[in-house]
Amino acid sequence: MLVNEKKMEKVIKLSYFSDVLCFWAYAAQVRLDELKNKFGKRVEIEHHFISVFGDTQQRIGEGWKDRGGYRGFADHVLDAAKSFPQIHVNPEIWLRSSPKTSAMSHCFLKAIQLLEKNGVISADINTEFDKTFFEESLWRVRCAFFEGAQDISNISVLKNIAEELQLPMAAIEKSLNDGSALAALMSDTEMKELLKLEGSPSYILNDGRQKLYGNVGYRVIEANVTELLEHDDNQLSWC
Repeated sequence: MLVNEKKMEKVIKLSYFSDVLCFWAYAAQVRLDELKNKFGKRVEIEHHFISVFGDTQQRIGEGWKDRGGYRGFADHVLDAAKSFPQIHVNPEIWLRSSPKTSAMSHCFLKAIQLLEKNGVISADINTEFDKTFFEESLWRVRCAFFEGAQDISNISVLKNIAEELQLPMAAIEKSLNDGSALAALMSDTEMKELLKLEGSPSYILNDGRQKLYGNVGYRVIEANVTELLEHDDNQLSWC
């Protein structure tokens, strides 16, 4: 009985790397939500950012030039979205506005994440949206782009989201102005290189020993988490 109770108390960390402009990360939110619903506090999800759309003109404007450019990429995203009925993608995505970079959003969100880490804003789950303030900020930035087709590389769009959540803008701006947010973002980049991650989204478990990348089904993620939670840390590795 004591062994079972010990297993129930075990907590593991899942490091989640994503780009806010990545459709597959937007679609994967439902999987993260399900992990939280099933495992609760037994799984700590730690968000990091990875630059896939650091320069959208280079990646889409040039990279998709022979496939229709932004229009072709927009059609590609809309076609992929047909397989995910639980989400909505604006038909004007990448056309009404074309964010120049995801880095602005990432830096802004790191500023909010730092406020949470330093206790300036609460890290508790808010009952209104069933997420922490940082998690809800991240989700609203994604939705602003994928649902609202807004330019989330524009700082004014990001400030509007923060103000809607009544976050302390002065503290956010201080973190942006003094380089703290950028330093945190660079730390994510260094971790990405160290872990040799391929892209967004990437799920990292077991201190980097287990990596899941891309459009991975929920059952695969769940199986990896369950194995770690039920694994006896004192058991010798077979390898």
